[in-house]
Amino acid sequence: MELPDFMSYSNKFTNSEFIEKISRIAKRAGSKLVFAALVLYYTLQSNQVSVKDKAIIIGALGYLISPLDVIPDAIPIAGLADDLTVLLYVMNKVWGNIPEDVRQKAKDKLSTWFDEDEVSEINSVIDEAEKHEEAE
Repeated sequence: MELPDFMSYSNKFTNSEFIEKISRIAKRAGSKLVFAALVLYYTLQSNQVSVKDKAIIIGALGYLISPLDVIPDAIPIAGLADDLTVLLYVMNKVWGNIPEDVRQKAKDKLSTWFDEDEVSEINSVIDEAEKHEEAE
């Protein structure tokens, strides 16, 4: 069985469109969601990641930017909870294959939108991803 050419969908994740969407929802979404989205987006651009990982990343990022959600984004707090759940699940799934420079790039970008306290909140996300990786 041959996988579809998932990279043909990469134009849906252009840098300007993705960053514009994330910057619009950043404060409302919180640092954890934004960090997970950035890690996955930058991982998608890496040549060090398998096609399988890229396929599930495209699905997660597609869900984030899609106007169709299980819980609409317009609903305060709960509206982005489903997006966060999907992003964290996929990030945990591929964490071991994410290059360190990609993780750092996401942290650097995050600090342009959030203050130091908010950026420090992502440590729990990183700890969870590393626990998940060790368990597998």
